[in-house]
Amino acid sequence: MSSLNCFALVFFVALSFSSIDVGLAARHLQQLPPMPTLPTTTLPPFPSIPNLPQPSIRSFPRPGALPPLPTMPGLPTLPSVPRATLPPLPSMPSIPTIPTTIPSIPFLSPPPSPSSP
Repeated sequence: MSSLNCFALVFFVALSFSSIDVGLAARHLQQLPPMPTLPTTTLPPFPSIPNLPQPSIRSFPRPGALPPLPTMPGLPTLPSVPRATLPPLPSMPSIPTIPTTIPSIPFLSPPPSPSSP
């Protein structure tokens, strides 16, 4: 278990040293003087492209000179399939109607209070 802790410590130290070097290198690059302008040079002209001979296009046979395509044989006729007759659908029972009016709730009077003498 202690070797794992030692390895983690060595890894952490190595990582921190590498980040210090990167930080110093970045700071060094930022503190450099600006680059001097380089002189511009002129490029030589491109050579001219020579005229190459054009290839001749082969002549293909005309479509009328090709042999005719074979004809497709006729499809055989299929025998007629007998039609199935379905029984009539049963009639749907009628749905009872729901009353749309709300019945009134009768007003209940409180019981009579006992009379005091």
